Amino acid sequence: MPHVPHTLDADAVRTWSSLAVSALGRAREEIDAINVYPVADGDTGTNLLLTAEAAAGAVEEVFAAAAGAPSLQECVRAYARGALIGARGNSGTILAQLLRGMADVLAADPGIPGTSVTSVATAAPEVPAGPEAREADAARSLAAALARGAESTYEAVAHPVEGTMLTVAAAAATAVRAVGDSPAAVARAAYDAALAALEHTPEQLAVLGRAGVVDAGGCGVVAVLGALWEALSGQHPAPGPVLAPGAAPGSAAGPAVGPEPCSHEGEDGPGYEVTYLLDAPEGAVGALRDRLDGLGDSLVVVGGEGLWNVHVHVDDPGAAVEAGVEAGRPYRIRITHFGDQRARARAERVQRAVVAVVPGEGLAGLCREAGATSVLAPAGEPPTAAALLDAVRRAHAREVVLLPGDASARGPAAAAAERARAEGVRVAVVPTRSAVQGLAALAVHDPDGSFDEDVVAMTAAAGATRYGELAVAERESLTSAGFCQAGDVLGLIDGDVAVIGTALPDTAEAVLARMLGSGGELVTLVLGPEVPDALAERLEAYVRERHLAVDTAVYRGGRHSAPLLIGVE
Repeated sequence: MPHVPHTLDADAVRTWSSLAVSALGRAREEIDAINVYPVADGDTGTNLLLTAEAAAGAVEEVFAAAAGAPSLQECVRAYARGALIGARGNSGTILAQLLRGMADVLAADPGIPGTSVTSVATAAPEVPAGPEAREADAARSLAAALARGAESTYEAVAHPVEGTMLTVAAAAATAVRAVGDSPAAVARAAYDAALAALEHTPEQLAVLGRAGVVDAGGCGVVAVLGALWEALSGQHPAPGPVLAPGAAPGSAAGPAVGPEPCSHEGEDGPGYEVTYLLDAPEGAVGALRDRLDGLGDSLVVVGGEGLWNVHVHVDDPGAAVEAGVEAGRPYRIRITHFGDQRARARAERVQRAVVAVVPGEGLAGLCREAGATSVLAPAGEPPTAAALLDAVRRAHAREVVLLPGDASARGPAAAAAERARAEGVRVAVVPTRSAVQGLAALAVHDPDGSFDEDVVAMTAAAGATRYGELAVAERESLTSAGFCQAGDVLGLIDGDVAVIGTALPDTAEAVLARMLGSGGELVTLVLGPEVPDALAERLEAYVRERHLAVDTAVYRGGRHSAPLLIGVE
């Protein structure tokens, strides 16, 4: 049975976050199809969904970490922070700021921990005793939160444009000023007003009118507010004409259609989208905004308390990153070329693709050369389900073979596959436990054969590959091969420590000797960034002298990869 809260509490935020992901997941393709502003790159729905997934994940982490029930304040802060850290694209960054503005209000008042909040819009000295009074007070607080959220989105955008998701959020905030019966009533009024404002966006923004569509980001706001109403009331909002399955934008029925090609500033504007997280003091952000505003357009800077999410469209992505370096510490830097993005959006889906998780940049390049979509996940940092789902979508195929590459990525891979299947993509997860098993599977991939036969062949190739790895012990500990000291070289075979040594070359040869003890036809060596070529030469010589019928292939794993990976097929 679905949870049906009737006031603002932690469970309501949790339910809202989950329903928002579901709503955006259902609407993603339609929103992508009508994305013409500010750039017609067909990813607004995807960016909103990825942002919502990151936000919902942060809420789930709060519930998992709490000894008891978390408070409303903890949940709304986590919801906003998760969206800030995971924000994608122009639309996702603005959505993150909307949630942050709401959290600033809802988390400011202690209220009744875990059940409701008192209004920040009144001067009442204490929480009213009656349930009806508490409901009305929570409703006023939610209305104030929606108003602050909409206001903060305008503050975050360098040059606000009407007819966008800003307009839709503002209309929702305006409509709830006189509504005070219950939080559910406020949410319903906000949803209705947002939907009405969305239908008028083509009249406010010429590019939308020419294309015959409503604003894609505004559709996301409607979906999120509809999820809020459903969380607070238990009632499922009837799809509006824009979001109705199978309906064309702006019409009540008919097949879904995308916009006609049109000339607009997104096509003639800057060539790159640059986004990054930034650790910087608030005093440095004003100068950063000025610098980035002079470099390009679609500038959005959101956040606070030392953490910011920066989004801008530029022709010189290096200069945009340098501006971040001058302001603080930029990281999670993402640079997207709009030409490539548009080409993917307009291209037809290929029949089959492979998505491979790899621990190093060199391996990522190797997979790309083989035609696979790669996901970089350094050792000890397994990819999230959202990152893997994004890679599956970027592969743009009807069928996808997913190679998780490590046991820690199996769970996220399964979750991503389940979500992708719900979106109509046929996905199989080959249970690889090492990057070298992924390389073996990729080597036998046959995109022209049947899907089932291809998956079976790739699974068999991966399963027939023993895998080894060399690592350096960080501390004294007991392993399956005995005690090791900090600094010792550990040789792992199939995930277990088999050899403990003091030098990398000797330990590597000992591991290889054990792996070839049961036979083999091909040895694959993947060298880490600091490992000299001399090690590969030594191991190749060992194979030639001791195992005449065994071939050897050597690759560079690149930055982030382990010192040495060994595969024996």
